[in-house]
Amino acid sequence: MAKPKTSRISASAPKPSKRSKLLPIVAALAGVALLGVLLAGGGFAFAATQEQHDAFCGSCHTQPESTYFARSTAAQASDLASAHTPKDVHCIDCHSGVGITGRMSAELLGAHNALAWYSHTAVQPAKLTRPVSDANCLKCHEQVTQTQNFNEHFHFFLARWQAADPNAATCVSCHAGHATDGRADIAWLNEPHTVAQCQACHNALGGEG
Repeated sequence: MAKPKTSRISASAPKPSKRSKLLPIVAALAGVALLGVLLAGGGFAFAATQEQHDAFCGSCHTQPESTYFARSTAAQASDLASAHTPKDVHCIDCHSGVGITGRMSAELLGAHNALAWYSHTAVQPAKLTRPVSDANCLKCHEQVTQTQNFNEHFHFFLARWQAADPNAATCVSCHAGHATDGRADIAWLNEPHTVAQCQACHNALGGEG
């Protein structure tokens, strides 16, 4: 008995779809992105650990920061910042904002400064681009704004002065961290300069202050 003839259907291999072609590329890009995230996270973790050491901050800073660091290691305090050193206060504690975002912002600025240092494009003396804000000070000294007595009334009314006057003082207007013309017995204030700030506040608020 003859076997039935079977028709042969020529079947060519299916062509890969565009989606299947893109998968390896997407996977490679995802891997690169993940690696970037891990490296960035590791970099921030390393910086967060090292920036607890003032010597690390001072290691690649230009003038005048290197002078400020030298003052902090001296036996005798000569400014407000160096007076904070025995209290276990570090550069990053004052030069970073509130919370994790404030800390990351400070570390990004530090990375920018480090890049300028290692690429030999750093300007000396360094220009102040981000003054210490009131929020930075109030992380530790918030209580001074809550007391309305003679010794603290200027702190109590500072926010009101700032709301009324765009040229109002800030914390560092009186409490300059690295100025050496202050008196240790009055918390490193420069008395004539501070009195001028007091008078400006009274002029702005009138009898209210």
